[in-house]
Amino acid sequence: MNGKFQFEKALEDLEKIVEAMESGELTLDQALKKYEEGVGLVRACQTQLTEAEKKIEILTRTLDGSLKKEPFDPAEAPRGAVKGRKKKQNEDGEVSL
Repeated sequence: MNGKFQFEKALEDLEKIVEAMESGELTLDQALKKYEEGVGLVRACQTQLTEAEKKIEILTRTLDGSLKKEPFDPAEAPRGAVKGRKKKQNEDGEVSL
């Protein structure tokens, strides 16, 4: 990859690689080359995502109304999200958590 890495372009390239490999029209050597190329793209994307994650900060309001910066913690669920609970549907079709 020359110049600046473009995440969206890498994802498009990955999609094309998957399509080519799923087509069944590649020789073994071609499939191995595509696989290696795909692994490289995945690693590059993961690196860029990790770097972006480190830069993210969440602005939160304190009790006095002022804004406060906090480092992003990917382990925390977004506000209002419920971790580990699935919606259940009863006999009447009502959904509950």
